[in-house]
Amino acid sequence: MTQGRPEANGTQAAVTTTFTGGVAERIGAALAAVDAELDRRYPGDPGTRQPVHTVYVPGDVFAADTARSWGDQALALLDEHAPDAGALGAVLGLDDALAEGVHDRVRAKLRREPVEDLRIDFEDGYGNRPDAEEDAAAARAARLVTEAFADGEPSRVPPFLGIRLKCMEAAVRDRGIRTLDIFLTGLLEAGALPEGLVLTLPKVTYAEQVTAMVRLCEEFEKARDLTPGRIGFEIQIETSQSILGADGRATVARMIDAAEGRATGLHYGTFDYSACCGVSAAHQSLDHPVADHAKAVMQVAAAGTGVRLSDGSTNVLPVGPAEQVHAAWRLHHDLVRRSLARAYYQGWDMHPGHLPTRYAAVYAFYREGYERAAARIAAYAGNAGGAVMDEPATAKALAGYLLRGLDCGALGDDEVAAATGLTRSDLEGFASPRRSALTVSVN
Repeated sequence: MTQGRPEANGTQAAVTTTFTGGVAERIGAALAAVDAELDRRYPGDPGTRQPVHTVYVPGDVFAADTARSWGDQALALLDEHAPDAGALGAVLGLDDALAEGVHDRVRAKLRREPVEDLRIDFEDGYGNRPDAEEDAAAARAARLVTEAFADGEPSRVPPFLGIRLKCMEAAVRDRGIRTLDIFLTGLLEAGALPEGLVLTLPKVTYAEQVTAMVRLCEEFEKARDLTPGRIGFEIQIETSQSILGADGRATVARMIDAAEGRATGLHYGTFDYSACCGVSAAHQSLDHPVADHAKAVMQVAAAGTGVRLSDGSTNVLPVGPAEQVHAAWRLHHDLVRRSLARAYYQGWDMHPGHLPTRYAAVYAFYREGYERAAARIAAYAGNAGGAVMDEPATAKALAGYLLRGLDCGALGDDEVAAATGLTRSDLEGFASPRRSALTVSVN
C-alpha cells in the first residue's frame, strides 16, 4: 500500500506499507482488556504530597499539643547539642556551605511544621487494655483529631493524621474493628472525615486480611452515605508471610491487589519483621540484609501502582550526654540518607530527638543535588542537550526529586523556578506524564 507523507516543502512523498487499514483496529480490540488492566493496576503516582516521616504516639499519650511539644523538644535538643551550622555539620559530616542552609531550614521547620504525619497508636505502642478504657481513648482521639484539623495551625496540626488499629488476627480482631468504628464514627459525628486522615493496618500476613479491611471500609461508607472509596489505608509489612507466601509467591503484590485501590502505602516494620526472620535484637536495623530484601520486594510490587513506600525506624534514641546524642544522631542521619538513596522517601520516627536529623538528612539530600537536577531538567525541557542525555523516565525522576524537595521545605519555589525556568505545574507534568496526558485528553 502506498500513501503520501508531507515533506518540508509541502509536497507529498510516497511511502509503502504492508498492513491493511483494519490491522491496528484488530490489535487494539485484542489489547483492550490489557489496556484497561494497566490503567487499573498501574495508575502511577497520585501526584500528591508524601510526608517525609510518620511519628507515632500511644493512644493514651496523644494530646492536642503533641506535634508542637515534639517540635519544642527537638528545638531544645538542637540548641543544646548543635546550636549552629558548624556544630551540626561537624556532627553529621556536612560541609560548611551545606550545613549553613540545612541548619537554618531545620530550625524553621521545627517551628513551622515539626511533624508531617502523626499516627495515634492503638497497637503495640498502646497494648491490650480493658475495653472500656480503649473505647474512651478511641473516642478521645476522634475528638482531638477533629479539633486539630479545625484549628489548622501547621505548628500544631500535622498535614496527615490518623490511627493505627490492632491487626486482623483472631485474638485482637474484634477490638481493632471496634476501635476503628468508634474513631471514624466520632469524626463523622463531629462533621466529616478530614482530608489528611490516614489509617494504618498492622501485621498483615494474608491478603484476605486486607480484603477484610476493604469490607469494613465499604460497610462504613454505605452506613454513613460516604463516597465509595473515600476511606483508604496503609498496609504495614511486619511479617515474613507478607513478603513471601507459602506458595513461593510475592504476597505483598497480592495485598496491593486485595486492597482494591484503597491502599495508600506500604510501611516496613523494622523490629517485628526482623524478629520474624530470627534476627537477634542487637542486629535489628533498617540496613540489615533481611530489611533490604523485604523492602526491595515491596518496592517492585508497588512500582507504578500509586502505593507509596515507607521505611521503618531506629530504636536508638538521642538521649543522655552529648557524645551519646551525637552518636545516635549520626546513626539516624546515615540511615535516613541510605533510605533516600534507595527511593524510600518516608520513614518512621520514634522520639522528638529524631526530628532534627530526619530533616537534616532530608534537606541535605535535596539541597546538595538540586542545582544539578534543575540544570538537567531545564536542558531536557528546552531540548538543549548537555553532558547527560536524559530520557522521559529520567525527566520524571528529576521532576519528582524537585517536587519532593519543595513539599518538605528543603527547597524554595523561587530558587527552583530560577534554576529551572519551570513552574510547579510544569514539573508536575514531567513527574506524572501519564496523568497529565490523561488530563489533557479528558479536557
